[in-house]
Amino acid sequence: MSPRATVTRQGSGPALFAASKAKPFSRERGNPEATNGALRNAAPRSRANAWVWIGLAVLLALFLAMPAFAQGVPAPTNPAVGDAVDRALGQLGGQAAGNTGQSGSLSLSLQVLIIMGLLTILPGILLMMTSFTRIIIVLAILRQALGLQQTPPNQVLLGLSLFLSFFIMAPTINQINTTAIQPYAAGKLAGTQMITTAGVPLHAFMVKQTRVKDVTMFAQMAKSGPYASSLDIPFSVLLPAFVTSELKTAFQIGFLIFLPFIVIDLVVATVLMSLGMAMLSPTIISMPFKLLLFVLVDGWALTMGSLANSFAT
Repeated sequence: MSPRATVTRQGSGPALFAASKAKPFSRERGNPEATNGALRNAAPRSRANAWVWIGLAVLLALFLAMPAFAQGVPAPTNPAVGDAVDRALGQLGGQAAGNTGQSGSLSLSLQVLIIMGLLTILPGILLMMTSFTRIIIVLAILRQALGLQQTPPNQVLLGLSLFLSFFIMAPTINQINTTAIQPYAAGKLAGTQMITTAGVPLHAFMVKQTRVKDVTMFAQMAKSGPYASSLDIPFSVLLPAFVTSELKTAFQIGFLIFLPFIVIDLVVATVLMSLGMAMLSPTIISMPFKLLLFVLVDGWALTMGSLANSFAT
């Protein structure tokens, strides 16, 4: 006969429920029979799961390794790839192409490093070799002579100097483009030849703006010369001489610009002293008169035109 369970409910009397024919399951925590049965059932199941995961891992490893087995031997790199960088740098082109792959890659890395280093200082070098130095100094002196500390701003002065420098250097830039850049782009000139050819117009421009006294001074310090013609002056001597001459010319032009504004300051200071207004700053009173004078004489046009004409000789 099957076992029966009796449940007593409050107020309703005993209720009988038929239990299953299976062996009753004990829910007590300390029952050793239930614990052993659970362990016996879980052990085979965990071993089966472990073998399934191991099989999946092996299949995944084989699947990932199949493309690697199918790859061929990579082709050796061509050292001649560095020729483009060699041409841009203008040196070591043929040597890098004729060396082994390791030396070629080392040469390529060295050339890239040199190019990146030159790119950081190249703008400053090019600006010092053009009319930019004289123009920016004159405009800065003009702003100070007017008594304006931040007007026009530095960005405006730099923009004016750059655009006026492009205007003044336009003939030289066109000559460089015609004689050096276009033949190099067409493959008619190598990198070193392009640099040498492009330096000729710049050399001629700087020689025209450099004083003989400055060239002689730096040539004596470098223990070189005398030179048969201006074309024989090396860039190592011409560059510092050109910058020195540009600074001197810029300060001379700045002095001439400063004179009329100094006169206005003196007149205003004298009038204020005669009126007994010694405590009043003459700069506050003289600034409107300076601006009025500068606008009436069309000062910006005169300044820009004078700077451009100063490079005509």
